[in-house]
Amino acid sequence: MNSPLDKEVQTLMEAAHDRAAKALGLTCTGPPAWGFLGVTLGRRAGDRWLRVGRTAKRNAGRREGEGMVGASQLVPEGVPRPRLYAVHDWIDRDWAFEAEVLDYLTQPVVSPDRADLDHDPGLPDEWWADLRHALALLAETEGVKTTVRDGWIERAFPQFLGVPAPAKVDRVTGHGDLHWGNLTAAPLCLLDWERWGLVPFGYDAGLLHANSLLVPDVAARIRKEFAAALDTPAGRIGELAALAEMLQAVARGWYPDLAPHLAARAEALTGVRPPVPVHSEVSA
Repeated sequence: MNSPLDKEVQTLMEAAHDRAAKALGLTCTGPPAWGFLGVTLGRRAGDRWLRVGRTAKRNAGRREGEGMVGASQLVPEGVPRPRLYAVHDWIDRDWAFEAEVLDYLTQPVVSPDRADLDHDPGLPDEWWADLRHALALLAETEGVKTTVRDGWIERAFPQFLGVPAPAKVDRVTGHGDLHWGNLTAAPLCLLDWERWGLVPFGYDAGLLHANSLLVPDVAARIRKEFAAALDTPAGRIGELAALAEMLQAVARGWYPDLAPHLAARAEALTGVRPPVPVHSEVSA
């Protein structure tokens, strides 16, 4: 859903993808699908999808119960996601690479070119019911990774929302990156499981809502479908955590059209106008 950062990144990732395909005995066709800033690259290989990601060498090694491998082991089958068939990992100079062979999905991604929504995709009632069911099943799973850590919340709430951090954050197992670039149209499938784990209660619905604010009808539908979470004190904290994360992205130069809507939603929840965004490297 994003282009690579520059030619050097493009060359690096294309070579890594070719290496993984060769090692796994795959022949890839079709156009490349780039992840955020070229951190991931995916291509079709018959009825499979080969996705290659990179991270700094110091972060090499898959952690038990995390990522797509952890999801394939721990998340119930009733949560729709691509099936994982094989992995292939290696280190090359300063980078660690992780390759995954997944199902190739024929149904389209709701928003293939951006995380937020700029039109109403007209999703049927069954799709919304399936999403509620998937997140409810996921909430019953024993997550391992803590996503959106308490230390980040302590710094980000005053910096990006202008309010003190909450004294307590209730957590539940969630997807951790629930935006429109990670959801398919019917039949529903949840993509990109790198951040799944223990998230603030209401965070997943809050993040999807934040990414829908340019389309009021869809935002209203999310508030209706997930009122049981969002209309609670704990769910409000989760939604505010999602808004703080999005406003941090605004401070880094992302979401210029969405920025005033994010600020207005945060103010509606807290009664405080968020500070004018400034560049920040507060890490989640």
